[in-house]
Amino acid sequence: MVILGSLIILVTYQMFGVEILINNFGGVHNTLNNAVGIFFTDLILIMFIPSLYIASKIVKDRPFSSYSSSRGGWNFKLYLKALIIPVILYIIYLCADTAINGPKGTSNFSIPFLIVLFVSVPLQSIAEEYMFRGLLMQTLGSWFKIPVLALALQAIIFALLHGYNILGLIETLVSGIIYGFFAWKTNGIEVSSALHTANNFTLGLFIMFGLQLSTSTPQLTSVLPTIIFEIILSIIMYYVGKKTDWFGVIPENAQNI
Repeated sequence: MVILGSLIILVTYQMFGVEILINNFGGVHNTLNNAVGIFFTDLILIMFIPSLYIASKIVKDRPFSSYSSSRGGWNFKLYLKALIIPVILYIIYLCADTAINGPKGTSNFSIPFLIVLFVSVPLQSIAEEYMFRGLLMQTLGSWFKIPVLALALQAIIFALLHGYNILGLIETLVSGIIYGFFAWKTNGIEVSSALHTANNFTLGLFIMFGLQLSTSTPQLTSVLPTIIFEIILSIIMYYVGKKTDWFGVIPENAQNI
């Protein structure tokens, strides 16, 4: 990860100069309000997927596919199915928030921004799921043999590494718990990746049109409604998944993450 991340930084420096590096590392949440900032940050995180793949080939203790699920690897169909409901509901929620509180930024619409949203944002979200719900939660679970403890610890680490204020940390902690819960109950990271992608993609979409802003210091008036929305969304997702079985058939002998 260090090697690949350093290569990304070097190439970025050669292409855009030192200023973009200073802006990204000095105020990462502010740079997420433009296409270049999002792409640069996403690309470094995306490097975790090939890094984990290479590491699994070197260590040879387990197949790379086991980090995706205990159901035989990544299920792309499940990911796409699980993406529909949260994307629709996030758009409705953000539209309501914009209608109530008004636009928060200025429009940055461009084709490159749109490409970033549809390509790098989903890959970045999936990479974070491999990092926290794939590698970290599975590792903690194998150490402690207590799924709930592994779920809680990975969510705390997930929140702390995002660099928000205390309210932002609480919001991210709730997200980490929800993502971890779905990874645990579905024996894979496809559904948690879909939820993560829906959040990042729709927020990026609204940022592009100047309706929302990324900030490291969210306020209670935005954090509390978001937490309530995410809890409601998770209940809906779990209910629909159980009733319609579009989470996929999980073998009875599958090992929980």
